[in-house]
Amino acid sequence: MSSTLKATLAGTAALALGAGAAQAQIRTEAVVYEVDGVAYEGFVAVNEGYDEDRPLVLVIHDWDGLGDYEERRATMLAELGFAAFAVDLYGQGVRPTTTEESRAESGKLYADRAAMRARLAAALETAGAQAGVDAETAAVIGYCFGGAAVLEFARAGADLDAFVSFHGGLQAPEGATWDTVQGDLLLLHGSADPVSGMEDVAALAATLNEAEIDYRMEIYGGARHSFTVWGSGDYDPQADLQSWNEMLTFLDERLR
Repeated sequence: MSSTLKATLAGTAALALGAGAAQAQIRTEAVVYEVDGVAYEGFVAVNEGYDEDRPLVLVIHDWDGLGDYEERRATMLAELGFAAFAVDLYGQGVRPTTTEESRAESGKLYADRAAMRARLAAALETAGAQAGVDAETAAVIGYCFGGAAVLEFARAGADLDAFVSFHGGLQAPEGATWDTVQGDLLLLHGSADPVSGMEDVAALAATLNEAEIDYRMEIYGGARHSFTVWGSGDYDPQADLQSWNEMLTFLDERLR
């Protein structure tokens, strides 16, 4: 992604939120924590220019694991006054480099939703313990596989104010229920997504309507699966900018 586009993303978002009171003093660092005796390595980004703790936003990675992309998104959120924590769902040092490895690692958690929920809960607890974080006011966002994890965390009854899925996997496991969802949902999806197509969007909308869940959907015409992922063949700058600003408005309404 070009430096111009990065600046546009951050600048447009800041204007949308009316941000700017605090001098940017962004602290970023790796955070190692354990789940059932296994080490995981997340990433925290906080603007230390504020005197008070900041609303927390968890960031869940795509199927290729936590990397530069999620760290950059977390930093962008910190620049706008949130405290961001990029979650590691695979384990310290487990960073797939091929499609086969990514499919294998994500497949383990698709097949074991209890493990996915446990790792998400541990990440939330770890994030809430970081300096500068207000864990009582919190949301989660996720991309692709991470978007599916966002929806799983919502179904698990996570005590969060908002759940945001970017081009996420929308199909729920058999027997899944939405009875314990506590926060509002935002789904940002491309109309040409070949992974979770419009039939999945319609099915999920019908399910959420029946369950009386508060949700919002934004569909980007012609956008394919990974429309926010810089450098991918699916990248769509207009849908990326629009979805990012839609997310920020949604978070601003629920966290500030």
